[in-house]
Formats: sequence, C-alpha cells, structure tokens
Amino acid sequence: MMRCRWAMILRALIPIVCVAAPSIAHADPCTAPLPARGTTFSGVVRYVGDGDSLCVGPRNRPDRWIEIRLADFRAPELNEPGGQRAKKLLRDTIFGRTLVCRAGRRSYDRVVAACTMNGKPLGNELRRRGGVEGGR
Repeated sequence: MMRCRWAMILRALIPIVCVAAPSIAHADPCTAPLPARGTTFSGVVRYVGDGDSLCVGPRNRPDRWIEIRLADFRAPELNEPGGQRAKKLLRDTIFGRTLVCRAGRRSYDRVVAACTMNGKPLGNELRRRGGVEGGR
C-alpha cells in the first residue's frame, strides 16, 4: 500500500519537475557588479550563456563573475536556428581561457564589451571558426 502511494506521488511530481527544470538550468550564475564604461578588465571564462554572452572571473566565485555581452559578434538566440550551434562554438573556443575586455554600455544585467583572446578580437575569431551572426 505504501509503495503504491509513493509511486502515485512520484508520477504526479515528474511533470512538475520537467517543467521547472529548464528554468533552473538557465539560471544566470554571474552576479558581480559591472565595470564602468571604458574600464579594461580580464578574467577566465567560467560560464557561457549563449552564442554571445559569457562570464569571466575567479574559480568558484560567481559573486565576482562579470557578465558580458560581446560587442563585436551577434549570435542567433538559443531558440532560433543556429543558436545552439553558436553557443557550442563560443564554449569550445573560449571556455577556461583568459579574455581581456573593454567595457562599453550596459545591456540589461550585463556589460557590452569588446573582448580579445591572445590579443585578437573575439568576434573575428568566432567568424574565422565558422560562426554565423544573426541575432537581434
């Protein structure tokens, strides 16, 4: 009897978990204050949100991770054709690598920044690797 009751409870909870899980998976871990316009900053890429959004900062310190929207590359949105591919390309290109960025304007809760990797503009590197722009 007890086993049947648990099975019924689990069957009722599975749809709720499936609906809630995507919102949990997309939670943004980057919570550091944003640098002022014109500030140069650097850090290791710790998180990639989509094809043109990422966070840099010290390991295991999301409270110090700066959220960046790339100034020189506009990837398709995740739910648009090519969006998942753009995220994978950005992650494969930069995750765990150090970027040097110059802060521009703010966009929502992130800073739009021109970033370089090994002294080369990141947008150019993404295009060189086959990245296709198409975002809003």
